[in-house]
Amino acid sequence: MSAPLFRDDPRLSETYWKSLRYFNLYRFILAALLFAASAGTSLQPTVFNISPSRWHVLLIGGYLLLTAVSVVSMDRFRRYFDLQLSIHILFDIALLTTLMYADGSLRSDFGWLLLVSLTGAGLVGQGRLVLFYAATATLAVLLSESYFALGNGFEDAHFLQAGLLSLGFFATAISGWLLARRIRANEELARQRGVALHNQVLVSQRVIEEMQDGVLVVGRDAVVHQHNPRAEFLLGLLGPAAGALADYSPRLAADFAAWQSGGAAESDPFPVAASGLTLRARFVPTASGGDDALVFLEDMGRVQQRAQQLKLAALGRLTANIAHEIRNPLSAISHASELLMEERRGGAEDRLLTIVRDNTRRLDRIVRNVLELGRRDRAQREAVDLAALLLQCREELALREALPAEVVSLECDGAAHICFDRSHLHQVLSNLLGNALRHSRRQPGSIVVRVRNGRSGRLVELHVVDDGEGVPADLREQIFEPFFTTHSRGTGLGLYIARELCEANGARLELLDNAPGGHFRITGGSDCGIQ
Repeated sequence: MSAPLFRDDPRLSETYWKSLRYFNLYRFILAALLFAASAGTSLQPTVFNISPSRWHVLLIGGYLLLTAVSVVSMDRFRRYFDLQLSIHILFDIALLTTLMYADGSLRSDFGWLLLVSLTGAGLVGQGRLVLFYAATATLAVLLSESYFALGNGFEDAHFLQAGLLSLGFFATAISGWLLARRIRANEELARQRGVALHNQVLVSQRVIEEMQDGVLVVGRDAVVHQHNPRAEFLLGLLGPAAGALADYSPRLAADFAAWQSGGAAESDPFPVAASGLTLRARFVPTASGGDDALVFLEDMGRVQQRAQQLKLAALGRLTANIAHEIRNPLSAISHASELLMEERRGGAEDRLLTIVRDNTRRLDRIVRNVLELGRRDRAQREAVDLAALLLQCREELALREALPAEVVSLECDGAAHICFDRSHLHQVLSNLLGNALRHSRRQPGSIVVRVRNGRSGRLVELHVVDDGEGVPADLREQIFEPFFTTHSRGTGLGLYIARELCEANGARLELLDNAPGGHFRITGGSDCGIQ
């Protein structure tokens, strides 16, 4: 069963209704000009060659009224597009054919107006309806010409002119329809590409916002036009900003100027005081006409962390195997020494057995530390309450060393949190506090632990200071090296492992100037949601 000729299609685009609106405006203007001519104005002798009569005025006045109603009702009634267009075209064919017959058949100019209306119908209409309009106009002209010939005599030239005009109806209607179809196809293609481009822009914006590198769009005049949230974090900005690149980072602005002058496209790593991070910038020109450039900011700490992950995975497997092979004979030695100690053979032998026992315990501590180092890549970071953890570490130190708790003084700015693996941070603090106690005077306030929030509000600093003699200048470069120790019973792995655990948690452990004793600082993020 065939589909109805006039169906309501709600999927029609706005272009169809806009075209119909313009077509109705043309009809309204034409009706106004015809009405002015039929009413006997100065347009009468030169445009339409109309002989004014009451009959003309009433007919064209009704046409003017109907076209005015069509224009006004277009925005309110948007249903049955094909039916509305067909009513307009059929009414135009009837009116213009009637005026054509009244003014002498094809000798008047209304045939050309009918040609224009059919061309407009071809541009506005759809499919087979265009042929229907042309066929209706052809029948109307031929019937009008036949009726005119019955009263005035048959003339071959008039019928030939009517045939040519009918061919023009079909030619203009079909040409207009083909042209409109191509225009609509191009418009639909442009719309689809516009949607695809819009989606691509949204995806690109989301990717830039979520990427781990900071991105800045900088003009030739070193003015930042755009940047992503990651760039704010890396540069330690307090909020969205736009302006000169030097306001973001003077060092970055200097490297950008050097690149514009022909320098390297990748800068050397440089520290950013506001964020406490070390960054590396990469400059990439764009293909835009504005000579903009892209500046990619990379967190060197993250790069080093990724580079160490492979090393740590292999190191973990190696240390686990070595520790297993060492612990077995070490346990046997320790157990044998304990059995020999029970026999109580003499003073010299007891001293030798004590040496064996102490050294086996020292080797066991080294093995435990190495195993802990191998597990540093398993950090489970969380927001750790520093105030509560520091109180716990102080109490444990006081119990272990049989000291009053007042030896360790805590200074904390309100509720401070650090993004860290809790067990790792506990081990780092225990090591730093034990090291500070060993070199302090063991008096109340000899060890001071300060917690400060960084300037950007996203970092937290943890300072551990003792009142000892401090770290000698000639040892400062070796203090974090593995197996370096100044203590006779130390393993030399405490500070090395503490720094490695800090790096595994995205933090940094540093030795600062003596104040007056040893001064260590841990700098880490306060928000685990910003990586």
